[in-house]
Amino acid sequence: MGEPVTVERRGDVAWCTLDRPPLNLLDPELIAALHAAFTRLTADPTVRVAVLTGRGRAFTAGMNVHVLHDLDVASAKGLIASLHAMIASVHHAPFPTVARVNGFCLGAGFELALACDMRVAADSARLGLPEVRVGLPSVIEAALLPALVGPGRAAEMLLTGEAVDAAQAAAWGLVNRAVPAADLDAAVSEIVDRILACGPAAVRLQKELMVRWRYTDLATAVEYGVNAFASAYGSSEPREGARAFLEKRAPRFGSTT
Repeated sequence: MGEPVTVERRGDVAWCTLDRPPLNLLDPELIAALHAAFTRLTADPTVRVAVLTGRGRAFTAGMNVHVLHDLDVASAKGLIASLHAMIASVHHAPFPTVARVNGFCLGAGFELALACDMRVAADSARLGLPEVRVGLPSVIEAALLPALVGPGRAAEMLLTGEAVDAAQAAAWGLVNRAVPAADLDAAVSEIVDRILACGPAAVRLQKELMVRWRYTDLATAVEYGVNAFASAYGSSEPREGARAFLEKRAPRFGSTT
């Protein structure tokens, strides 16, 4: 087999594909490869958006159960710590991330999608946290779920282990779009293009704020925003944006570098 994760640059956009079809089950090798890929992308100031997807019929159907079978307390902690570090590298990436959910998106794979800023799903996708059905709680980035869908819906998913389809996920605000599989790439590209039309430095500041907001109280979040607004004037983007608005034209933003 080739590399478990492939990264393709399409201009300013990095497409990261989990490449262990058909289900892209997570194991230590794939976890390490995706963590390394996002570490490299984070260090590259020319990346403006990353799209994360899976090859085959799944985004990822979660952890490989063979990996889970023989764990003890110490090895379980080591595994979950490495999984969290990988998902956190996606969550804290300095650029926007879009999950292209092309099929099953379950367990740790669902947590990976939750760590992305936006999710676009094929109408055939199924999303859920089935861990309680195999004797485990859903942990780490599953903590992001209540803020997305509300505590009641999150409790239903977490305590029953039942998955939802893409239409239900869209109705709950769990995914941004649910579209026919044939339209998935176009829907992802439409969101990506809208991000690329914005100021690169402003988008990075906005992404940093979004992550900080999740970890802090309201007053501190507002203070972070005050500082970010002032920092934005360290680049030419606010002046160019205002000038373009007044001149009734599209702004001409530069790169992030």
